[in-house]
Parts: sequence; structure tokens; C-alpha cells
Amino acid sequence: MAVQVSIVETSSLGDRSYLASDGRVAIVIDPQRDIDRVMHFAGALGVRITHVLETHIHNDYVSGGLDLARITGAQYLVAAADEVRFERTPVSDGDQVIVSDSLRLRVIGTPGHTFHHLSYVLDEATGGGWRPAGVFTGGSLLFGTTGRTDLLGEQHAHELAHHQHASAKRLADLLPDGAEVWPTHGFGSFCSASQSDAPESTIGREKEKNQVLRLAADDFVTETLAGLDAYPAYYAHMGVQNLAGPAPVDLTPVTRADAAELRERMAEGEWVVDLRHRKAYAASHLAGTVSLGLDGPMATWLGWLIEWGVPITLLAETPQQVADAQRELVRIGIDRPAAQATGEAEQWAADPGQLRELRMSDFVALAAAREGHVPAGLPGADVVLDVRMTNEWRTSHIYGAVHIPLPDLPQRLVDVPDGAVWVHCGSGYRATAAASLLANAGREVVVINDTFDQAKAAGLKTVSAA
Repeated sequence: MAVQVSIVETSSLGDRSYLASDGRVAIVIDPQRDIDRVMHFAGALGVRITHVLETHIHNDYVSGGLDLARITGAQYLVAAADEVRFERTPVSDGDQVIVSDSLRLRVIGTPGHTFHHLSYVLDEATGGGWRPAGVFTGGSLLFGTTGRTDLLGEQHAHELAHHQHASAKRLADLLPDGAEVWPTHGFGSFCSASQSDAPESTIGREKEKNQVLRLAADDFVTETLAGLDAYPAYYAHMGVQNLAGPAPVDLTPVTRADAAELRERMAEGEWVVDLRHRKAYAASHLAGTVSLGLDGPMATWLGWLIEWGVPITLLAETPQQVADAQRELVRIGIDRPAAQATGEAEQWAADPGQLRELRMSDFVALAAAREGHVPAGLPGADVVLDVRMTNEWRTSHIYGAVHIPLPDLPQRLVDVPDGAVWVHCGSGYRATAAASLLANAGREVVVINDTFDQAKAAGLKTVSAA
């Protein structure tokens, strides 16, 4: 049987894990912490997991590799140079691992994303020997880009970028054009220098499309470092947990909180997060809560915004939504929410005065308000607040807007000028989160629930930071 590679997608974090099998045994690459998904894949295929591989010590999520290896009895392959505090099978550049009579792994040192990063070439047996089916590249060679090189500190970013260039060239020289490329990052992950330009790729395609294989080393380094934006603050905690050896997850239901307890938790400065869609939040929500809907990358923004370790309570329409949020949060090391409540906003309020609405509009209304024609029911646009990331702002922004990236807003609320605030992002998701923070601080706010590409069409002047 030809090798079969199954993708285990974690779209909320922009990552992929893989399960590759020959119909009898399987290897797993860079598993997320909720390993039941991987075990379901293996069970559906009727294969036994014999090897679990880490391409690197991850910075964007807590790994499930150690737990998966313990449960399945698989060998756990981790770079020998990484100083971990658990038992593993140490591997280094040049090692070969026979998985079965039809599958073999070759370990390739590909530093760049981290100093000890490894890629794994998957060979399948043919009548005349071995044929490379593809390569698991982790945070090295991605689709149209590479993994970022500054996660170990800016002082290492330049050196690692040079390593990244050399590693990508090494893979391109080592493998045939038809070999598949299977990266972990690049699908929305902040571990990627930029985002993937395709859903799948080969070495041959990367030679044509990827700047790392088209630019000289110095040019690649300059371009890559210039394009890097901020990355989530919680990354600082991921590598520490992964080196220590993450504990198994606990996804059992969280303690329920009534209206009185919710009020008490907010009074004590804890985070109470509303997981409903932003339109439901805008219609009616519990004052003091923060909007981070499950329809977006909730865990990424929550982990970035909070003070690490603060108790978190989850509000949702159904118990399943709470369970889904728990699953997302354990992936970034937020193991147990403090409490949860489900139902409608009215059920979460100790009295009707705790309920609040959030006004929403669009860029057409903003353009009218800036011209002095304020739509009925809305305040004047005293302040236009852009909460997108810096690279988005530099590419294009509304003339006269104030820029504070969403992750910076909790510490910079005092920097928002006086007056009614119309807040926008790229679609409305981050803007609603920002608006909830502003409203909690007593500000009058309007969410622009619209895509940024409509701003210019609405008649608003846009400029580039360049």
C-alpha cells in the first residue's frame, strides 16, 4: 500500500499535524495537545501508532506528543540537542529510523525557526529501494514562505534567518521536485513569517514560488526581518511547558456559575468571556464581559490579551460551545476555566441593569458621520480607532485614524482620545473585542462590523504608512 498522509487541522491556531501510515503502522508529526483527534484518525484507519515526531520545541501551542507516546507506547522522537526534562528517543541530523518494511524516516537538521529544528523525510519502499514521498518541515520550509526567526529573541533573529535560508536550500537540493512538502505552520499561525499561498505544495513548486529559494541569503534575511510583526504574548509560556513535558489534558465539564457569582468574579477583576457571535453580543450582553466569539481565533486573542494566570469564565449559548472553547484553550496552556454559564444574556444578569447593548455600523455610515451627516441613533465619529496589527496598518489605513493594535489596548486605554470611538479591524471580530474593552472602561463606542476593503469604496480616504 502506498503511504497515506492524513492532515489533522487546527485552523484556530493556523497549524497542521499529520498522521502518515502504510495501512498497518503510523507515525504522527507535531500533534496538538488534544490527542483524541489523532487517535480517532488512527482508529478509523485501523493502524497502530509506533512513532511520534517533533520537528521542534513549539512556541505557539502546547504539544500532545509526550502524552500520545505514553498512551500508545510509541517512540517519541525529539531533537537530541533540545534539553528536555522527559524521556524521549533523541535524534539528530543524518539519523535514519525504520518505521516498517515499507516506511523509513530520514532526519534532516534544518535550523532557522529554532536552533535545533529538524525536518523528517518520509521514504517509501519501492522495488528498487526507497523513494522520498515528501518531507515534514515543521517551521522550516512552508508554502510560499518560512517560519519566523525571532521567537527565541530578537538578538537571534538575524542569525536564525541565515540558517533558515540555508536549511530551505538544503531541502530543495536534497529532494526531487515531486516530493510533497508537509509543514506544521503557515495557515494563520503567528509562527509563520507570512501566510501560506496554497493549500498544498511540492519541492518543485516551492522552487518556483518561495522567496527563500529565489533570493540570495542577505536579501532573504533583510526582507524576512522587515516583514515580521508582533506575535502573541502567551508564546513565552509554550516553550517552557514543552521542554518540561506537558501534563495530560482535562476536558471534563467546568463548574457552573450563577448570575451572582458572575457579578462577583467581574468585580474581582477576573475575565468573563462571551463566546457568542459578535452580533448576538451586540444585541445584548452582560456588562463587564469581553467578546471573543468561537467563530474566530478566540484562544489566540484571549491568550494574548490576558495577564497570564488570571481566572477565566466562559459564557456561551450551549454546553458544546463551552466544551469547544475548553479544547481550544488547553492547546495554549489554559487548562481549566474557573467557571462557565450557558443560555441567554438575561440569565447571566443579577438584575436587568447589568445588560448592555453595543452599537454596530459600517464604513458607509462612518464616511457619512465624518462628513457631518451622523446616522440616526449613532454618535459622531470623534475618534476612529484601528485595532489591526502594525503590518496591516502600514499597508493601508484610514486617514486620521488612531492606531492601537488589539493586544496593546488593555494597557493603552488611556491613549484613546476623548469622545465617541468608532472602532474597526479587518472584519469586525477584533473590533468587537476592542469595543467591549472600551465599553467596560466607560467609553461610548461603535463597532464597524465591516470588511476593511470596503472603507475606500465607502468614500473614506485611505493612506499607506510607506
